[in-house]
Formats: sequence, C-alpha cells, structure tokens
Amino acid sequence: MPLLRKIIHIDMDAFFASVEQLDRPELRGRPVIVGGRPESRGVVAACSYEARRFGIRSAMPSGRAHRLCPQAVFVKPRMTRYKEMSRQIMTLFHQYTDLVEPLSVDEAFLDVTANPLGEPSATRMATRIRREIRTATGLTASAGVSYNKFLAKIASGYQKPDGLTVIAPAQAQGFLAVLPIGKFYGVGRVTEGRMHSHGIHTGADLLRFSREELTALFGKVGGFFYDMARGIDIRPVSPIRIRKSIGAEVTLPADVLDLSRVTTILFEQVQRVAHSLAVHQTGGRTLTLKIRYSDFTTITRSCTTADGFFDADDMLRQLPRLLAATAAGYRQIRLLGVTVANLCTEKEARSLRLRQLSLPFPPG
Repeated sequence: MPLLRKIIHIDMDAFFASVEQLDRPELRGRPVIVGGRPESRGVVAACSYEARRFGIRSAMPSGRAHRLCPQAVFVKPRMTRYKEMSRQIMTLFHQYTDLVEPLSVDEAFLDVTANPLGEPSATRMATRIRREIRTATGLTASAGVSYNKFLAKIASGYQKPDGLTVIAPAQAQGFLAVLPIGKFYGVGRVTEGRMHSHGIHTGADLLRFSREELTALFGKVGGFFYDMARGIDIRPVSPIRIRKSIGAEVTLPADVLDLSRVTTILFEQVQRVAHSLAVHQTGGRTLTLKIRYSDFTTITRSCTTADGFFDADDMLRQLPRLLAATAAGYRQIRLLGVTVANLCTEKEARSLRLRQLSLPFPPG
C-alpha cells in the first residue's frame, strides 16, 4: 500500500471582512459586507459571519444583500491590505513545508507528510499553524486534516469559523456516506439537482452507481465522482499554479429561448467571475462568451481590449455586443458561460496602454 499523505487545508474565516473588522474595531460584531455599494451593480466580495446570518453570501448582487440586511455596513475592498495579510500568512505556511499550494489569497493546501520540523502529527501542526496565524495577525483560520486534498478541503469547512476537523483514513467512508452530495467537490447547484433527480442525495447514494453508470450520466467527471465517494483523490499538492483564465458557466435545468432570461443568467455569471477576479486580485484583456445550443452546438464570441476587464461593469459594457453576434433569442440554449483570459493586473494593463500610445503612427 502506498504511503498515505498528510494534507492540511487552511481557510481563513471571512477573510476580507475579518481584516476590516480587525482594522476598524467599531465594525466588530456588526454585519459587514465587502464589495460594491448597494446602489451600484457591484457584488459582495466577502461578508462577515454576522451578515451571513441574514442569508448574504459571496457573489450576491450588493443591492439584494442590502435588501436582506439594511443595517449592514458596506466597505470598499482594499486589495492591497488583503494581499499584505495574505503574504504574511503564506510566509508562515512555508515554515512548515515547501509544498504549499495557494488556492486564493485566503486558503491553501499544505502537504506535511515530510516536513522540516520532523513533526509526525499533521493535527498538531494544524493546531500550531492556526495559533500562530491568530498571534501574528489577530485573525482566525479553520483547518481540515486528512490524507488527500478533497477530504482536507471538506474538513476545513466542517466546523467554521475557527474550527479544526480531522478525517482519518478509517473515518473517511463513514464521513462521506452521510455527506450531502452538494458538499462534494465539483458538484454545483445544477449538478446537485441532476444528482437528486437520480436519487443521489448523499455519498452513500453515490456508492450505488458503477463508474460506467456515473460516466454515462455525468460525462468524464462521473469517474471523478466515483472515486470521491470512495475517498480517492490522487491529486498532489502543487506549489506552482499558473492560472490562465477565470470563468463561470452553467448548464441550465431547461433550455432557454427568451432573451431577457438569457441576459439575466449571464448577469449572474458575470457577478461570479467578478468575484473570482477580486479574490485572485487580477483581471484580463480578453472576454469570452460561451453558448451551447439545445442541439449541443457550442460557439464562443470574444473581444480583447487594452483597458482590460477587472470588474462586472467592465464585462457588462462589452457583453451585449458579444451576445448580439449569437443566435440568442432565436435558438434554444442549454449552457451559458463567461470567461476572462489573458490575465493581468491593472498595473500591467496600464503599462500596455502606455506602450500602445507611444507607438509611432504608420506613414500616411
């Protein structure tokens, strides 16, 4: 039997909002929303646990968040400050292992199977890391410990905030058997609905299906679901992650023809992408609209600008033009997606614009 790995997943608790409450003591204990103003078309980048009690969540339109909680305090994101705190936390991680895989500014996987401290217990290391984060930054973090990435990530969210959950190899099957299917990696709301339609509500239900059956139902990802239900995840912790694009797409529960409905769904996808861009502190120069019609024909429409796409407004300015170049409103649609590629920072985009402006005009 191969050596079982020791994986820790650390996830900061309501990171952006917690930093704001740390820096502004008057906000502690109050519902705090980091993101766009409610009168704008902005979205919630993060919110405190006090705000979450009102049903507010990340990527929700700010206007809706305000309606759910009128007394919430809206705070403009301060990415420079969050990045500063993130660097401090990531530096701390590297004291425990070189195998650190950041997923965003506020979470990372750590493979501590072999570590410079010679500590055999991943649980003790996770406890120590959480304590040192609190001492160094004043913030809390939740941790999950297990023998693979999938289980460690599930575990970190199990007892939030400020929690520690360990899933040992002997516990994994029992833990997964009762886990709601929506908590499984890669199972979004649409896939969750499809799972429910086939009587799959928990990990135990998933075990009833063969790999071939799941592949027939869900395509190639069905094999991944088959492995997950059995606690199998061979993905290594990869210290280098080069992200080429950030996007969101949804397979619709029923084909859509109405153009206004298509526009509403795309607006939702734009909010999701804008949230991810904010979390990853990036933008991109290329915007791509993806449409799959009811006959499974898939088309894309793209545009590239020197100004780049850094928030929802940037994307919404160009999206109608891309949509007009499709058969939306004339053909039934089963999938819609929005992606930002050619990733860059705002500083890089400004530099590119300046270089283009300095180019000599062609002789006339």
